[in-house]
Amino acid sequence: METQTASEYNEVIGLCKELFKKKTQDYGTAWRILRLPSLTDQIFIKAQRIRSIQEKGTQKVEDPIKDEFIGIINYCLIALIQNDLAADSRMELTFEELEPVYEKWVAATKDLLANKNHDYGEAWRGMRISSITDIILMKLYRVKQIEDNQGQTLVSEGIVANYQDMLNYAVFCMIKLNQNDH
Repeated sequence: METQTASEYNEVIGLCKELFKKKTQDYGTAWRILRLPSLTDQIFIKAQRIRSIQEKGTQKVEDPIKDEFIGIINYCLIALIQNDLAADSRMELTFEELEPVYEKWVAATKDLLANKNHDYGEAWRGMRISSITDIILMKLYRVKQIEDNQGQTLVSEGIVANYQDMLNYAVFCMIKLNQNDH
């Protein structure tokens, strides 16, 4: 039987995947030109905007914070896809070609979430969205450092694990924001 978290996760990812599909239809895969550090910076911009709005308590651009979390989720998935397709030089891929890779990373990241939720007892449900935003930013700084070190780590998780963690943290925020809407 599917847990509440798994169901909520699937709902958030379904929304993200639909937007990814529509943007792929509108823009193609222009993002293929981006190297992983550029994708990291795109995620950073979104997380930094969320934190800035949280700190100021107001915003001047009316794009909702939820859209930024959706962007973080999809950019994390794009980074994971780019990492998988590093040897594939094609700039244009169809959604049909990308969908299995998108789904592969969603499944792997959801499995990671299930394992961590088992061990941590869904501690994220008691966290503030602002704290989760800070954790996403911390993980971005970690990824930037790993990228600056040409991917080498001594004892730490690599870039892929950090993208997966950021993806899951952004899903948590979306779940919490959706609960606040009800």
